[in-house]
Amino acid sequence: MSRPVSRVLTLLELLQSGGVRTVAELSGRLGVGERTVRRYVDHLVDLDVPVESVRGRYGGYRLAPGHRMPPLMLTDDEALAVLLGLVAGRRTGITAAAGTAGETAAAKVRRVLPERLRRRLDAVLDSLTFTTAPAESAAPEAAVLLPVADAVRHHRPLAIRYTGGRGGSGGSGGGGGGGERTVYPYGLVAHAGRWYVTGRDLSVGADRTFRLDRIHGARVLPGTFEPPPGPGPAERVLTALATAPYRHEVTVRVRGAAEEIRARLPGSVAVVAADDGGEDGGEGGDGAGAWCRVEIRAERLDWVPGVLASLDRPFVVERPDELRGLVADLAGRLMDAARTTPPLRD
Repeated sequence: MSRPVSRVLTLLELLQSGGVRTVAELSGRLGVGERTVRRYVDHLVDLDVPVESVRGRYGGYRLAPGHRMPPLMLTDDEALAVLLGLVAGRRTGITAAAGTAGETAAAKVRRVLPERLRRRLDAVLDSLTFTTAPAESAAPEAAVLLPVADAVRHHRPLAIRYTGGRGGSGGSGGGGGGGERTVYPYGLVAHAGRWYVTGRDLSVGADRTFRLDRIHGARVLPGTFEPPPGPGPAERVLTALATAPYRHEVTVRVRGAAEEIRARLPGSVAVVAADDGGEDGGEGGDGAGAWCRVEIRAERLDWVPGVLASLDRPFVVERPDELRGLVADLAGRLMDAARTTPPLRD
């Protein structure tokens, strides 16, 4: 490739990275004079690449928004990042695309790569293994995700058609069944392979969290609203998941600072709060004498004793009574295992 052509393509790559590039900056990056930069820009315009000239003190050149984009150019590192991002997104369930969209997108990227780079990237993808199984994905439809994101960004009301989950619950946090809703959306959150939108449900006058894969229609409405102060969208979603209606409501007091307990219990599993009324509450600046209250919602209790034991902290079960028996059973099995000696080998 001749040097002028190579520099024109490099200029295109610089403009594709976004923002306004001054003539002086482009001149330094390309190693040519400013007059030559302008000539290269004219070459791109002749090829129907929508390059705009921006006047003023901080003026320069940029690609015009909203026009047909020029051919995509990726460096080796960028191509690897794109393909690995598609693979990782598919494995974790975070890719917001149903069906085979991730595979077809990766195939299109590979198809336009030079043979040398394609072989190197294939070697990475073919030799890559994961330590965890693929996450169960519940990808939202693009026709839902895009208007929801637009409403979140511009603080606009959102009309949705929702199908509730367990027992007709409309999303986490007790959405009150399916049907048409009007929502003030606070934020989008991706968690454990699912997408959620949290906000004010005007039909019930309360904050709710909705799964995007259960939204079958979304439409941005006129008007605006002001998001309330307080927890961010991620914290709201995790709290909604932890307090969703389940068969058992567990309350346990644990000795230790709330921050330490939160570090061991995911926010989607338990709600942890300082308990000023606990024994020795407030003693010890390091939290050694403090107690906190842990609330867990669960369909089954069999896994809770193991979680409490893993905290390695004194705890008191407040409810339900059934949990005390399960904790005692686990303690007995651990004592039996500790007393058992391994059989002698020949």
